Amino acid sequence: MINMDISVTPNYSYIFDFENDFIHQRTRKWMLENWTWVFYYCGIYMLVIFGGQHFMQNRPRFQLRGPLIIWNTLLAMFSIMGAARTAPELLHVLRHYGLFHSVCVPSYIEQDRVCGFWTWLFVLSKLPELGDTIFIVLRKQPLIFLHWYHHITVLIYSWFSYTEYTSSARWFIVMNYCVHSVMYSYYALKAARFNPPRFISMIITSLQLTQMIIGCAINVWANGFLKTHGTQSCNISQRNINLSIAMYFSYFVLFARFFYKAYLSPGGHKSRRMAASLVAQNTAKLSSPISTADANVMSSKYVGEDAQAAYMRKAKAQ
Repeated sequence: MINMDISVTPNYSYIFDFENDFIHQRTRKWMLENWTWVFYYCGIYMLVIFGGQHFMQNRPRFQLRGPLIIWNTLLAMFSIMGAARTAPELLHVLRHYGLFHSVCVPSYIEQDRVCGFWTWLFVLSKLPELGDTIFIVLRKQPLIFLHWYHHITVLIYSWFSYTEYTSSARWFIVMNYCVHSVMYSYYALKAARFNPPRFISMIITSLQLTQMIIGCAINVWANGFLKTHGTQSCNISQRNINLSIAMYFSYFVLFARFFYKAYLSPGGHKSRRMAASLVAQNTAKLSSPISTADANVMSSKYVGEDAQAAYMRKAKAQ
């Protein structure tokens, strides 16, 4: 274990009692003893979503507008708070200790109780976030590969990385908190029938792509540091690097494909016009579970789906 002085922690203006009481050794012990349960959770998740799709096949869709507003608002608030409590640690480390420390030294857990607590919550939050898919199934929206692939792989990787105290994870956690802060806030506003400018959807997708690029870069740096300094100085395993870069690169490919289809290809423009027309019709009937946000933003839910075919199916269902 790498010994570092307590001064690596930023000077927080306020620390909550539940943060100050955080003891990382206890949480790590529990995660080491129970992390394989994520495979059971993933199995149940798959049964629920695909069994739910079969169950809903010949049944009317649920609107769930109220629960969806609450759900997205709670996730947005959680993400904003998580970003506010973890980003200062990353910035402090980069400013005073440099890139090597940020990638190779797990002081964000071992020395920083505030960041450590919100790191633990981040890992645990990947389990309830599976609930995103329940809304898709009950509202009979298109469920494609990236959505459930993303949820499952992030859940497994996050729990596994916590058991190793993967030092580079501080980057992944801060980025994910920040992107989710914007994304879930947008979803909450759309569910509440507000209409943020449409270009925001493109910004969110761009942020997601940037997150994947930085994630790949961090893993490349981690691999270089590991080979140069060894495992005694860089607290990240080669197996973790390999899994992480494969995961981030696959996300990048899928998000890039969505970005092209939604914003650059002629078919994407046509699909958005069709979606806008369909939204207008459904709004008049006050019965639509889908919105412009669904057409433009929900890349994590609709990447890889042919947008035109999806909305043609929806128009037919109306």
